[in-house]
Amino acid sequence: MEWSDIRIFLAIARAGTLQGAARATGQTQPTMGRRLRALEEGVGHALFQRTANGLVLTDEGSAMLGHAERMEQEALALARTLAGHDDALEGTIRVSSSDWFGVHVLSPVIAAFVQAHPRVSVELLTDARLLDLARREADLVFRILPFDAPDIAQRKLMRMEYGLYAARDAAPPPPGDGTGIGLVTMDTAFADLPDVQWLHALLPNAHVVFRSNNREAQARLCAAGVGVAVLPCLLAARIDGLRRIDTPTAPPARDVWVGYHKDLRRVPRLRALLDATLAALGTEGTVA
Repeated sequence: MEWSDIRIFLAIARAGTLQGAARATGQTQPTMGRRLRALEEGVGHALFQRTANGLVLTDEGSAMLGHAERMEQEALALARTLAGHDDALEGTIRVSSSDWFGVHVLSPVIAAFVQAHPRVSVELLTDARLLDLARREADLVFRILPFDAPDIAQRKLMRMEYGLYAARDAAPPPPGDGTGIGLVTMDTAFADLPDVQWLHALLPNAHVVFRSNNREAQARLCAAGVGVAVLPCLLAARIDGLRRIDTPTAPPARDVWVGYHKDLRRVPRLRALLDATLAALGTEGTVA
């Protein structure tokens, strides 16, 4: 049984479809189907049941799953261990962050870093998902939630302030409960974020005119005069046409955390990029 076949099996088990597994592994759907048929013939069992909703593990597939996951953990640990003994300042680093933070905050840092270290390649993944550091879906992750896995090294990068913003040329919003004011805010999946709840408490009678899970889209719509928005001050400072509105209290601030797997803590390229990021951003996040 080849390890590459086990990886295919795990990808299909997690995705539930050949198409989803193909996207996750960077292969084509026909290739995934061919590899699965070969694996099932090799082990002498059907590992998945084909249903209208996708592929479901058979009893034999379920029995195989735990062993396959343990094999994966050992293979990933081996890869991390070998990477941790790489003393060369070269190779690839996968970095993950939110969309606007990656574009407006990390990209300038990465640009200077790769110019200083041309043998290092940085891959920036702007994704709302919490990527798995143990599986090396990313090597260095920036996010507003601390990490809870015991094998992750982490530190607080900065304190990120938020403010209420409107278009620079728009008339000041009238004082009161928000009647007649349009809101630009997060989509309903993020309605429990502290800054979203603060906005609705401040302006309970305002009406939502635009929702998006993309902070930069909110900032652009706000600058166009569509409505007021709570934005990270770091982002608002980089978007033309915005001005901050004085409020009785400021929106809740958030901490930005950076984390990486402990097995990679001695990888020179990761340490160098982390040091460059800390040097560039260590105090910026406290600026309103």
